[in-house]
Amino acid sequence: MWRRAVAVRFAPQRRFSSTSESEFPTLYSFLQPSLFSLKPIPSAPRSPHPTSPKPLQSPAPEDLESALHTSLSTNNTDEAWKSFKALTTNSTFPSKSLANSLIAHLASLHDLYNLKRAFASAVFLLEKNPSLLDFGTVRTLLGSMNSANTAAPAFALINCMFKNRYFMPFSMWGGVIVEITRRNRSFVAFLRVFNETCRIAIDEKLESMKPDLDACNVALEGCSQDLESVSEAEKVVEMMSVLGIQPDESSFGFLAYLYALKGLEEKIVELEGLMRGFGFSSKKVIYSYLINAYVKSGNLEYVSRTIFRSLREDDEQGPNFSEETYCEVVKGFLQNGSIKDLASLIIETQKLEPSSIAVDRSIGYGIISACVSLGFLDKAHSILDEMNVQGVSVGLGVYVSILKAFCKEHRTAEAAQLVTEISSLGLQLDAGSYDALIEASMSSQDFQSAFSLFRDMREARVPDMKGSYLTMMTGLTENHRPELMAAFLDEIVEDPRVEVGTHDWNSIIHAFCKVGRLEDARRTFRRMIFLQFEPNDQTYLSLINGYASAEKYFSVLMLWNEVKRRISIDGEKGVKFDHNLVDAFLYALVKGGFFDAVMQVVEKSQEMKIFVDKWRYKQAFMEVHKKLKVAKVRKRNFRKMEALIAFKNWAGLNA
Repeated sequence: MWRRAVAVRFAPQRRFSSTSESEFPTLYSFLQPSLFSLKPIPSAPRSPHPTSPKPLQSPAPEDLESALHTSLSTNNTDEAWKSFKALTTNSTFPSKSLANSLIAHLASLHDLYNLKRAFASAVFLLEKNPSLLDFGTVRTLLGSMNSANTAAPAFALINCMFKNRYFMPFSMWGGVIVEITRRNRSFVAFLRVFNETCRIAIDEKLESMKPDLDACNVALEGCSQDLESVSEAEKVVEMMSVLGIQPDESSFGFLAYLYALKGLEEKIVELEGLMRGFGFSSKKVIYSYLINAYVKSGNLEYVSRTIFRSLREDDEQGPNFSEETYCEVVKGFLQNGSIKDLASLIIETQKLEPSSIAVDRSIGYGIISACVSLGFLDKAHSILDEMNVQGVSVGLGVYVSILKAFCKEHRTAEAAQLVTEISSLGLQLDAGSYDALIEASMSSQDFQSAFSLFRDMREARVPDMKGSYLTMMTGLTENHRPELMAAFLDEIVEDPRVEVGTHDWNSIIHAFCKVGRLEDARRTFRRMIFLQFEPNDQTYLSLINGYASAEKYFSVLMLWNEVKRRISIDGEKGVKFDHNLVDAFLYALVKGGFFDAVMQVVEKSQEMKIFVDKWRYKQAFMEVHKKLKVAKVRKRNFRKMEALIAFKNWAGLNA
């Protein structure tokens, strides 16, 4: 009865061939002489005097074999195919090596037309002369069918092998058929093949034809989830027993799904006892299958019971169901229940979960995450609201899932508000959660939320704040907000959990100088020194370039007076006086006309053996002070005159 029903309902759709055994001869019908005979020569008009016809001579088989070999060697596929057709016209076969080379070549071309040719050739040889076909060639052909996702021909080829007693080891074709079956949900066709290979293994006593455990599980999956047939599933189990194939947790899971779907609770109890007998102590897998089955049947009460039972039996780590299972639970409750029911389920699971459970292993986290992944973020928020209405303390896992969703959708203001709520309840997020939230806020340029989150992080006394601190500083730098950087740094500079360094102040000073806010840069510099952070060469370099760009050369002179007291001689303490700093000072001081200071810089650079390119400063002098005469300077300031002469001598301007 079942076989008849299946034949009608699940008849496979034909692609380029049929899978029915009675139709196998038609699979290679285009190889028959009627289709592949040589084209007839058009008959000439009859002459009034009839002449005796000259017999047509067909090419000799050895010539056709030679042509086939040459065509394959030169990858001339169409000519090779013509030669093969000509050979098979009168049931003549090419040599074994040529036959296999042709099929392998056709299968390797990755197009359906030549794959059809390869398939038809293989079936023809199986029907006419199976000894010509190598196992490796069939495996190659099946692999190409798998790549092309042509399920019907693959099953047809396997059935043709069985029909013609071509017993290729299961290990060479089973994996491909299993993969094709799972991808296309072709369970009915697979069950026929599975039952036949089991029969052959038993009747012919061929161990090599015995299916493996993976194939048995695919058969059970088809019986349980597609056919929903208890009798057929139990036949598979019986066959596994006869062949000595040990089940695994998935085997029991498929059976549990089927029994739960059919309401056979006593069978589930027996199954659990059988699992213990096989040494499976954990029921994590079977619980997932039970939940999926109860969801499908709309039995939400049993869904909840199974989840509660799994928590009672694994009270240390939690059941850790897959995302797929949680998604099924959410869809089941939203279709057959309500938001309130889902909230109640989470509330009850929180009572059973240990306080030490990891956040991402809690049932609440799993359910809310599933809501989010299904695109039901607002429903997830509604669950949270419902739990609050019921006056129940909400587990951290519920919040974390929603926070992650807010991050993903850049709803950072809502995320920051929710974090404040979490903190008020005495719950504490980990550093990773804060990092992710702050990064999302900075990416959205929602600086207010980022500051709010960082304050919450500090108040929650999270020990590791380095990641979030760097995210804040980097984001503000990239968005050119030095005023926010200065305010942020001033707020957290005394927090021992954050390592503020000179480079942080340098970033702010550089940013202010870059946008021409020199007074803000100067105030930040003074604040830095007041808080006892030592300025370095980068600090002064930013200030010099900023002042020079604004032509505030006197301010550069003031900096030089400060720097020359801080220059490091041994390279350990003080300012590192390098080429970049020398260049910046000389260029700005020459432009400003402070030649006494210029020569001090020159003297210090010579003392420290720093190379100086005089040409650059000669050009700067010519641009600004070309008309400056020594005689005029002498009248005003004798010392400045001496400094000017010294500079011109050094730069080579007196030549």
